[in-house]
Amino acid sequence: MGSGARGDGGDLAMASPPSSSTLSPPVVPMDLHVSNRRKLLDSLRHHFAASSSRPSHGFVLLQGGEEQTRYCTDHLELFRQESYFAYLFGVREPGFYGAIDISTGKSILFAPRLPADYAVWLGEIKPLSYFKESYMVDLVYYVDELKETLENLFEEKEKKPLLFLLHGLNTDSNNYSKPAKFEGMESFEIDLTTLHPILTECRVLKSEQELAIIQYANDVSSEAHIQVMRNAKVGMKEYQLESIFLHHIYMYGGCRHCSYTCICATGNNSSVLHYGHAAAPNDKALEDGDMALMDMGAEYSFYGSDITCSFPINGKFTKDQTIIYNAVLQAHNNVISSMRPGVSWVNMHKLAEKTILEALNKEGIVQGNVEEMMAERVGAVFMPHGLGHLLGIDTHDPGGYAEGLERPKEPGLRSLRTVRELQKGMVITVEPGCYFIEALLIPASENPATAKFFNHEKLEKFKKFGGVRIESDVCVTAEGCRNMTNCPRETWEIEAVMAGAPWPLKQ
Repeated sequence: MGSGARGDGGDLAMASPPSSSTLSPPVVPMDLHVSNRRKLLDSLRHHFAASSSRPSHGFVLLQGGEEQTRYCTDHLELFRQESYFAYLFGVREPGFYGAIDISTGKSILFAPRLPADYAVWLGEIKPLSYFKESYMVDLVYYVDELKETLENLFEEKEKKPLLFLLHGLNTDSNNYSKPAKFEGMESFEIDLTTLHPILTECRVLKSEQELAIIQYANDVSSEAHIQVMRNAKVGMKEYQLESIFLHHIYMYGGCRHCSYTCICATGNNSSVLHYGHAAAPNDKALEDGDMALMDMGAEYSFYGSDITCSFPINGKFTKDQTIIYNAVLQAHNNVISSMRPGVSWVNMHKLAEKTILEALNKEGIVQGNVEEMMAERVGAVFMPHGLGHLLGIDTHDPGGYAEGLERPKEPGLRSLRTVRELQKGMVITVEPGCYFIEALLIPASENPATAKFFNHEKLEKFKKFGGVRIESDVCVTAEGCRNMTNCPRETWEIEAVMAGAPWPLKQ
């Protein structure tokens, strides 16, 4: 997005709509990131006042992302900004640093000093004033001026300037964020523990401006999912469905990035939870009678979406497909109906499991007492992943395990990406699923504690079924929640849309 695409505040403004979509890429006001910086400052100052562990002076310092080449070649991979840096500064370009003066609240960007031939190969070398105006910061310097600038701005000259650097564990990836590094760091006092938990917590609850972008990413993705449904045909390849989605979100939505690698699984591939990676690259041919599981989401101006639709390739649900699909849909709907502030996400996961088990029990696929199945964690055999995750600038947004929260150890529950109670302003995915995975079914069928619950004759029919997942992005409101995703969900809605009916359906 060029400098002309940035506004100075207010709601997302709309450009002229493209001809083949009901949507228009919105102009994202940069004061969204100004507000994020203000939120961090308020949180830090509150922390200092409450703990009196540190004086409220010094600088927050983050290092932005660096451009990467493909191994030893000069091929530049498409750059995407580091997420914490994007949250605070909204900077698209690589090689920047950003600082916030805790005592004055002033924001400072440090831009890379580019070589003269940059203008020949990569475009205009922009003056520092461009970044000051475009990113709505107070001061801009070059990166090689970072040490001197921060020393000069620090008011207590008799002390070493204090830097709060970002360093902490991402509980989804088990990777650590990397603190900023620069020449002359030995001249500063370094704090590596304060910033990460506070900044992570800032990202958990979304502002109205953030919600507007996430809603747009959902609108684009929902529209693209419908295009995939309408164009899916027996004999196509899974990657062609991926291509339809990617084309739509970029052509009509202005979304150059996806939130994650597309999962375009059909037939038995839909039982592979994270299908679509390099060793399973969405390349199976679509067969008559197969179910499709399409897990794809667009990213716009750093903020993402995460949507899964499941549908029959030939456009008509069989009886067995209807049974499994409706079990998952009922779980999806029960959870969303129960969501509100104060509700435990662990309990929502258990509600989804119980709903699916009750449906399978009704059809004789499993047998026995559902409460006993829950106690033996049979639900995790059919839904081994967690119910959902926080969503924002990252698909798996951080903050799922705040300090003091422990990950459960039981099957299924240990896969939860958060165990928090819901709060107003959270955006969280609701993505129950039911899969027939031999690697889980065989040991569960041989385990004396769980074998009695499985009807092996019925299960044999579903051996190559794959799985169903239904995923929506849901915002927690003061009194309940709002589903941000707008895709056909009922079996009859899906069949009608795949047959060419408009969406939303005309009653």
